[in-house]
Amino acid sequence: MAPYSILVSWMQKALVVRQYHVASVLCQCAKVAMSHFVHYIHYDLLEKNINVKTVYGYLDDSANQEFKWGKTYLHLQPDCVAMQDATAQMAMLQFISSELLKVAVPSTVHCDHLIEAQAGGEKDQCQAKDINPEVYNFLATAGAKYGVSFWRPGSGIIYQIILENYAYPGVLLIGADSHTPNGGGLGGICIGVGVADAVDIMAGIPWELKCPKVTGVKLTGSLSGWTSPKDVILKVAGILTVKSGTGAIMEYHRPGVDSISCTDVATICNMSAEIGATTSVFPFNHRMKNLAEEFKDHLVPDPGCQYDQVIEINLNELLKPHINEPFTLYLAHPVAEVGTVAKKEGCCTNSSYEDMGDVGGNVLVNACGPCIGQWDRKDIKKGEKNIIVTCYNRNFTEIVTALAISGTQPRSKDDKKFKLEDTYQHPPKDSSGQRVDMSPTSQHLQLLEPFDKWDGKDLEDLQILIKVKGKCTTDHISALKFCGHLVNINNLLIGATNTENDKANSVRNAVTQEFGSVPDTAHYYKKHGIRWVVIGDENYGEALEPRHLGGRAIITKSFARIHETNLKKQGLLPLTFADPSDYNKIHPVDKLTIQGLKDSALGKPQKCVIRHPNRTILLNHAFNETQIEGFHTGSALNRMKELQQ
Repeated sequence: MAPYSILVSWMQKALVVRQYHVASVLCQCAKVAMSHFVHYIHYDLLEKNINVKTVYGYLDDSANQEFKWGKTYLHLQPDCVAMQDATAQMAMLQFISSELLKVAVPSTVHCDHLIEAQAGGEKDQCQAKDINPEVYNFLATAGAKYGVSFWRPGSGIIYQIILENYAYPGVLLIGADSHTPNGGGLGGICIGVGVADAVDIMAGIPWELKCPKVTGVKLTGSLSGWTSPKDVILKVAGILTVKSGTGAIMEYHRPGVDSISCTDVATICNMSAEIGATTSVFPFNHRMKNLAEEFKDHLVPDPGCQYDQVIEINLNELLKPHINEPFTLYLAHPVAEVGTVAKKEGCCTNSSYEDMGDVGGNVLVNACGPCIGQWDRKDIKKGEKNIIVTCYNRNFTEIVTALAISGTQPRSKDDKKFKLEDTYQHPPKDSSGQRVDMSPTSQHLQLLEPFDKWDGKDLEDLQILIKVKGKCTTDHISALKFCGHLVNINNLLIGATNTENDKANSVRNAVTQEFGSVPDTAHYYKKHGIRWVVIGDENYGEALEPRHLGGRAIITKSFARIHETNLKKQGLLPLTFADPSDYNKIHPVDKLTIQGLKDSALGKPQKCVIRHPNRTILLNHAFNETQIEGFHTGSALNRMKELQQ
């Protein structure tokens, strides 16, 4: 069963609080298939589920679910899980360690992140296969062993495959990729999560989502001229910024949505991830015609529905085409100003195939590499400033596929027939004899060992590893080459600026008093039994490696949504300053003691404190019962094993 605008219409109907729209879908024992990749859809339960008090779509325990907007956690049972080849490595390693035999929900792996942009599509794809055979073989064989579908390199970008093959109105699809909301192009509830969440879902553990607020975006008029869908989301981002977007669902509604194509809607949903939104959804329209049309009244906003806030954008008022600065979507600039801004600030930009024709540019492979920094440019020297304008939103391989299906066989210049590459591997029904291809001496993949458990006491004498200045997100921590090998990742906060010296990847070792890299210093602390803490600024994000290297807590002004959950499920304490200005009271050379954990873990007070010889600093935490259990056991991995027993 699935809700449309994330589980909220029926909440109002049962709790008489507010109204949102909803679509319930049961993808079991169905009658009509969307494609040969998707479970059948049983829309005829829609009307029944909407008005039954004890049935809330995907809620795991609807009778006992508490709803407090932005505070309590919903326990959900999604339809399916999707992962790209970078996140899938750690996800599959964690799942293997759980000792479960099969994934509990349909799951997929898409090989698109490890392809480095260098010479062009075909050459780069071949090079990726030469460089990463160990990873690809592991993912393919692990998928076959545990019931996970595998999309080989060259299949295309993960979120486009999801849109074309797995999305449909009302589906609740969870992806271990921040741009999963792209599936909203077909009216799906597609949400990006961290690896820990994905593994929980694959293991059959209810997925926890903080009850989101909903921001309504009313579109009037229609797009015209050079204005594109990305200008719509850039406008929204400029209004909201990350602070206002985080933890909310963006719900676009009529009348302007009817003028926007599926591809355009997907672009808007895709880019909403950059403002911290949980996801974005659009109502059903005539472009989504299929079985869902019969139930379209339940796939649009309810009459008189209310939102936490509303933005109205008139599409007839011509928006100037925009591009965005790196890392910060809401700092967008008109195209005419890009030269000036680039010279002053240095920036990279993004666009869409819909914006650009074939003007002799180097067409790269359909993969996420360039977008996430996987560049290896040979036309300029390393470190030389330049402007890169990239466009990644549409896979053109489906044109060839469509011709083949229609009966017109495409031919090469020398009149030879093409052979379409089969890039999809479906897991076998019987995988009892399947072996996972993974060498015990691999430098790219490493089986996981459980982290040590919490002793139930307050955390005393924590050494500050680094006090971060400014935003620290996944842009600072990506290390795709070793993302399946905890020991070799070695990229802990290497891009984060240290407040002590305003340098990146340079921190003082409290024992030797020498400055070194963040990973080396953390390794030193771990070797010598020194437990440490990170002090972060706004929108902090990092998970597995801190726990592996002896970290115990992260204290920040605010967290990125996905990473806060990851920290909790790996046994780290994500804490926020009750008063953000208290960030200024912490000095990089301080040692901290965090008190109140024992009572907080038992669900009593909702606050902890930092005890310091000269001051006391109040902290907030947002643990719920199962997340506290993750901290008790050392990681969600341990909890999975305990649940099986």
